[in-house]
Amino acid sequence: MPESGYLVRPDYRVDLLRRRNRVTAAAGETALASTKRPITVDEQGHGLVVYFPRADVDVGALVPVDDRTTFCPYKGDASYWALATAPDQPIAWSYEQPFDEVAAIRGCIAFYQDRVEVRLGGEAD
Repeated sequence: MPESGYLVRPDYRVDLLRRRNRVTAAAGETALASTKRPITVDEQGHGLVVYFPRADVDVGALVPVDDRTTFCPYKGDASYWALATAPDQPIAWSYEQPFDEVAAIRGCIAFYQDRVEVRLGGEAD
């Protein structure tokens, strides 16, 4: 894995904010995730992104997009996920081996908010 961007820019901000609010994700009528353990990532120059613990994601509704990866100098190598019913259109990503500075997102999945509806305050327990 390439070196962390924090070595060059230790002042770069990627804040990980743990929450207890219910957050849900759905693609149309398909419920994809529901958690009371989200991590909101507030990265400098980017919008807020909600990461869901993988245990709270219906990974059976998703398939890995094997031929697509990207590299973020502040988070690491990203893997992508698509709906099993639309395997050519990535809707989510994860960092399987994130840099130490953002290690809390290991084991989490984030969804593109323009492709999946991510809502704060979903169904109650």
